[in-house]
Amino acid sequence: MDLNNLKPADGAVHKEGKRVGRGEGSGKGGTSTRGHKGAKSRSGYSKKIGFEGGQMPLQRRVPKFGFKNINRKEYRGINLAKLQELVDNGVIKNEVTFEGLVESGLAHKNDLVKILGNGELKASLKVSVHKFTASAKAAIEAAGGEAISL
Repeated sequence: MDLNNLKPADGAVHKEGKRVGRGEGSGKGGTSTRGHKGAKSRSGYSKKIGFEGGQMPLQRRVPKFGFKNINRKEYRGINLAKLQELVDNGVIKNEVTFEGLVESGLAHKNDLVKILGNGELKASLKVSVHKFTASAKAAIEAAGGEAISL
């Protein structure tokens, strides 16, 4: 290595960008490499998302359909078979609460819970959640339990 072949490490030096708009003598004066007229030549230009050069954009060409009810309540469904499984595993004894279901990981704290009638319930349980299907309520009461809506 000599003084005549010293150079910085690769990636240590960044090339300066074009200095545009600094007079005609620079070769990049006048329009400052933006060309003449049009939206792209103006300051503050920003293209809309999905802009297709003036062609009708895809999101406006495709037909719209359907309906999204903003007042819809989404329930987390839990079957009777799952409750019986929890009883068999000793996770719950004789009472099922919303807080207990959150702790066991079957629901999140912001969920609304609905007990569904799929499966068989043998244990007598006091179940208190947001909603029940008619068959689930009948099965809980038939097993000697109690169904309480919050």
